[in-house]
Amino acid sequence: MKKMLLSAAAVAFLMASPVWAAPRTVTLAVSNMTCEACPITVKLALIKVQGVSKAAIDFDKKEAVVTFDDAKTTITALTKATTDAGYPSKVKK
Repeated sequence: MKKMLLSAAAVAFLMASPVWAAPRTVTLAVSNMTCEACPITVKLALIKVQGVSKAAIDFDKKEAVVTFDDAKTTITALTKATTDAGYPSKVKK
C-alpha cells in the first residue's frame, strides 16, 4: 500500500510539472519601426503576452527575437500583439 501511495504521488508530481512545455525561440520581422522608441513599444507588447520569457528587439534589423513557452502561447499570439501595437510582424525565414 505504501509503494502504491508513493507511486501515485510521483505520478501526480510529474503530471504537475511542466515536462511537456518546451521553450521556443522565434525571430519576427517587424514592420513600421521608424524611430529609436519603436522597439520599446514592440518589446512591451511582446512581454505582456503570457508565456513570453524574453524579447530582444533590433531596430536596425527590424526584427524581434522572442523566447516563449509554447504550452502558454503561440506565434500567432505574438504577431497579433505586435500588430495590435501598430507594428505588424511575421516569422522571419
